[in-house]
Amino acid sequence: MESEFGASYITIEDDDGNEFELEHLGTLEFEGDEYMVFLPADMAEDDPDYGFIILQVVEENGEEQFISVDDEDKLQRVYDYYMEQVFAEEDEAPSAE
Repeated sequence: MESEFGASYITIEDDDGNEFELEHLGTLEFEGDEYMVFLPADMAEDDPDYGFIILQVVEENGEEQFISVDDEDKLQRVYDYYMEQVFAEEDEAPSAE
């Protein structure tokens, strides 16, 4: 996972040409593949479709591409691993006291 100062945003385009702005939360390696975790930046938190977006990073012709994870079991394992990493980082953070 990575640590940055401030939020990082990207804009992606789906197969239908619709653009979406995403806030990058983290990058992780899992089972030999690289994944990036995002939240929608242009969607209200109370929207029923709001939630984590996990995309696999692949390189094609020297260019980084994002692909959706269609295997629900693998998606759940990546999500669980990401959450383990988030909570581990919180446990390691120094106390403000």
